[in-house]
Amino acid sequence: MARLVPSILECQQYRPNYFYMKLLSLFVNFIKPINVGVMSGLLLAGTAQAHEKHIHGLHEHIAIPAIGQVLEAKLDTGATTASLSAHKIELFEKDDEQWVRFSLAIDDAPDKAFEMPAVRSSRVKRRAEDFDADEDKTYIERPVVEMDVVLGDRKETIEVNLADRRNFKYPFLLGSKAMKQLGVIVDPDEEFTVTKPEIDDDTD
Repeated sequence: MARLVPSILECQQYRPNYFYMKLLSLFVNFIKPINVGVMSGLLLAGTAQAHEKHIHGLHEHIAIPAIGQVLEAKLDTGATTASLSAHKIELFEKDDEQWVRFSLAIDDAPDKAFEMPAVRSSRVKRRAEDFDADEDKTYIERPVVEMDVVLGDRKETIEVNLADRRNFKYPFLLGSKAMKQLGVIVDPDEEFTVTKPEIDDDTD
């Protein structure tokens, strides 16, 4: 008749493995809620920081180190992409990539040419008074570059399209996409809510 009950020696032989697995199970069950709590706290802190918002006025000073300018800017939630007043805009090839050369169309700005990679072009709808009804093209294409901008104590790399804004009061427009990156909420009753930023004069 086959022996169904293991001997005492066999029980002692398997006992170390049993206790080891039991301790391991208890340890895992102990640290699991701790890890979940810690990770949840880190995720909540990161989310809060990423969604932190600051209230700014309709007009603010924006520093653009690449062009060595601190400009009065309009914060426009109705525009998607930021826009810088420029003229003499010329696309050209460099190292098998498309670049753009431009000068600033801003009062008192230095008369010098800037060259930057063109990351894309943006289509902007033309105003009705800017084209004839017989024309098919109701939009204009503007080259888009990437620039660092500083607003208060925040700095972000944003997309900026180049257009002659000399008919507008403000040479720089901050669009909704950049405002989202900078965590901006606009209060139209306020303006120039943060200290005017400073930049180095060396922009070569």
